[in-house]
Amino acid sequence: MLKLYSTLSRQKQEFKPLGDVVNIYVCGVTPYDYCHIGHAMSYVVFDVLRRYLRFKGYPVRYIQNFTDIDDKIINRARQTGKSPSELAQEHIANYFRDMDALRIERADLYPRVTEEIAKIQEVVGGLLDKGHAYQGADGVYFRVKSFPSYGRLSNVDLSETSASADRRAEGKEHSMDFALWKASKPGEPYWESPWGRGRPGWHIECSAMSLKYLGSQLDIHGGGQDLIFPHHENEIAQSESYTGVSPFARCWLHNGMVMFGEDKMSKSLGNLITIRDALSRYSVNAIRLFILSSHYRSPLKYSEEGLLGMEKGVERLLQALNVVGGKEEASRSLPAEPYLRRFIEAMDEDLNTPQALAVLFDMTRDINKGATEGRDLREARKALAEMLGLFGVVPVEKGKEVVEAAHFIELLVSLRREMKDKKEWDRADKIRQQLKERGIILEDTPEGTRWKKSKG
Repeated sequence: MLKLYSTLSRQKQEFKPLGDVVNIYVCGVTPYDYCHIGHAMSYVVFDVLRRYLRFKGYPVRYIQNFTDIDDKIINRARQTGKSPSELAQEHIANYFRDMDALRIERADLYPRVTEEIAKIQEVVGGLLDKGHAYQGADGVYFRVKSFPSYGRLSNVDLSETSASADRRAEGKEHSMDFALWKASKPGEPYWESPWGRGRPGWHIECSAMSLKYLGSQLDIHGGGQDLIFPHHENEIAQSESYTGVSPFARCWLHNGMVMFGEDKMSKSLGNLITIRDALSRYSVNAIRLFILSSHYRSPLKYSEEGLLGMEKGVERLLQALNVVGGKEEASRSLPAEPYLRRFIEAMDEDLNTPQALAVLFDMTRDINKGATEGRDLREARKALAEMLGLFGVVPVEKGKEVVEAAHFIELLVSLRREMKDKKEWDRADKIRQQLKERGIILEDTPEGTRWKKSKG
């Protein structure tokens, strides 16, 4: 029985889809820059969720949007001399390159805000007609006081906020009222509307697109924890006010943030590791398993050593797929069922991927042991491949394997140099010894450290 933790109920709840198909909406990127490891974490998590739901027998319809018009896009376009649409298209293409490289299966549909203006205006008009919105001096705003349960997702208490004078001066009734339609400014893209030229507010976009393509209720709505407030809180308010259907989403899944030291990895702090940078240094398999080695609701601490360690772990797991056991007709088989059962139990408990990963390493150990005992390993190897596939981990093509191995060695050499600079001699020696055990000899020269394969 699959249980998922919903941010709305603040507890694990049995997953029961509304219909025959599981409807999932996950907030997509604002395409104005390259994607980073924080994006990788979120989309790997939801990729694994979708794979696992299918494994459990559920057909899935998965929608993920592009916010292809936004203040960030407009400002970056001005800096680069490109049009907002050119900039957005460029980074949408970069997004697909990065996600395809990470083996993240594509969504069933990627609606773009600029192509969904009619539906967005329809929802804004409906909210105005029902008294949940009003036209202010610089656009149309949602009236939060009209939605009594506002704040239940994020624990925001409207009684602790006020309709301050400065907000009234901006044409808002309450400080928490948010824009549904923003009046155009000189030099910005705009669309004609009954409320004047303008463009959509951020929050209404996802409501309109999910309502159009998935209906008035979602089985799962996902995104990062940084979207809980205000984005997802506002989505609930405007969606339920428009449709009269509650809850808008039966389960709210939010992944944790990637941390760089003590800080969240973010563009504003300038501490980003882009996906393309990570892929130039680590294998896809290692990046995916590094992300899944932490529970999706927990912070993920970016660590060079952790990724290097996962490279070795991936090697052990994939080597087990090729271990040869005893003669099939004469040997006892290593049963797969106990491992599959433990794997499913872990995944059914709110996608406990760290525990599920531990099962895979236990299975790998027992496969290697079974080979020495002459056991038939066919069933076990097949099950291991299936479980690794649910994590998006697959054997690497031969040509690419050589390149990834070289990147791995160079990375270890670089890490050893850092250890020596910090006078951490024991750790530096340990790296040298580990490479030696893998047939790689290091030579320290005045020009730097070189490596070569041993002849023995």
